[in-house]
Parts: sequence; structure tokens; C-alpha cells
Amino acid sequence: MHKVLYLPILLLLFSISTWGQAQQREYYQLKTYLLDTEEQENRTDKYLSEALLPALKKLNIKNVGVFKPRTIDSLNPRSINVLIPMRNIQQLETLESKLQKDNVYMASAKDFLDAHYKNPPYSRVESILLKAFVDMPKMKSPPLTGPRKDRIYELRSYESATEAKYINKVAMFNKGGEVTLFDDLGFNAVFYGEVLSGANMPNLMYMTTFENQASRDAHWKSFSDSPVWNKLKVDPIYQNNVSKNVTRFFYPTEYSDY
Repeated sequence: MHKVLYLPILLLLFSISTWGQAQQREYYQLKTYLLDTEEQENRTDKYLSEALLPALKKLNIKNVGVFKPRTIDSLNPRSINVLIPMRNIQQLETLESKLQKDNVYMASAKDFLDAHYKNPPYSRVESILLKAFVDMPKMKSPPLTGPRKDRIYELRSYESATEAKYINKVAMFNKGGEVTLFDDLGFNAVFYGEVLSGANMPNLMYMTTFENQASRDAHWKSFSDSPVWNKLKVDPIYQNNVSKNVTRFFYPTEYSDY
């Protein structure tokens, strides 16, 4: 009798454990290398493509995105942006020490890491730490097939006036259905993330992708025309939860994983 009951209980516990693992939310590090010159850009490109990304793959960190701004201006300085997905926060904590133990990486990265202080390969490095939304716990690689130079990777940061309003905006994406709506309309989202550490908190960030500018504009028109959105945006529950929207446009480098 006990043996008959034991097996179903084990199967149930296994199913619960497996479901929990499948729903585990990823973490993302968004690193921005700010650059003064094209020469710095070339040196950073070389480091990322020949040293860092191959080393990350050996650590089973895949689907690393590398992006550059579509235009360079006061809002979009010359930069290279690297999006690194991680299974948990511990992976980020140990990443640097593991890289330093990789002799191949250290040799490939030597010119970049040991650059002379009067000739650095970048001006500054900024870093944002995010945790994936409940309704999209894992990053997705966009199914784009057109030329990379034409692709639009749209990164949005929604800032809120208070912590409570920020939590409310995150809930609007999850429970309110914004994530589902973007998915239904084919926005090819790469990630949605709660910002855990960054310069513009409280804020959330997300990235959607399109084959080209025309596709991007058409998708946003479908969003603004959507009955679902027009009902959601006037819901009394979700009012005044965004105080600032910063939108930036990127394209993926040739060595980006997506």
C-alpha cells in the first residue's frame, strides 16, 4: 500500500520541482562601453568578439547580445552595449574570477585589459543589473532574418515617480497583460526586466525587435490601435505609473549572438 502511494508522490514532487526550475527568472547584466573615438570602438569590438564572447560560451553563457546605436547624438553617444543573460545572481558574482582563470581569455584580452592609462579602449563602462519579469522569465532570441544593419532593436526604460508606481507599472506588464499583448502583436521581445541596480531607478527596461523601421512603425501602430491597450491604459488601477520614457534604437553587431 505504502509503495503504491510512494511513487505518485515522488512523481508529483518531481513535477513541482521541474515546473519551478522552468519558471526560474533570469538575471541580465547590460554593460555599456562609452567610447570617444572610432579607434576605441574597434578595440572594444576586437575584445568582445575575440575574447569575451568566446569565454562566456565556455562558461555556458549563451545568447549574448551586442548592439550599437543606430544614430550617434546627445541621447545616443558612441557606445557598444552588451546584454549578458545569467541563470542566477551567483553566476554574476563569480563571473570575473572565472574569466581570470581562463588562460585563453586572458591572453586574448591582454591588450584590452592592460591598455596604457593614457590610451584606454573606452571612456567609461556603465552597468545595469536586471531581473526578468514573471511573465517572461527567460530571454528569447528574435526570429529576424533580414540584414543586421536594417534591424531595429528598441530598448525602452520606463521610469516611475515612486517605488509604488514602479511596482504598479511592472504589474501592468504582468498581471495587466502588456507582455501578452506585445507577444500577440509579434513584437519579438528579447527581455523584460526589473532594474535592480542602475542610475535611473525606480525603472523597468525591455527590448523589442523588428526587421526594419517600417516594421517597427507598423507594429507600434497596431499596439496603439489595439482595443486591449486602449482599455488597459485607462484602467484606474494603472494610472500615472510612468513619469519618463527613454527610448533608444540599436542594431546588432555581426558577432552578436542575435
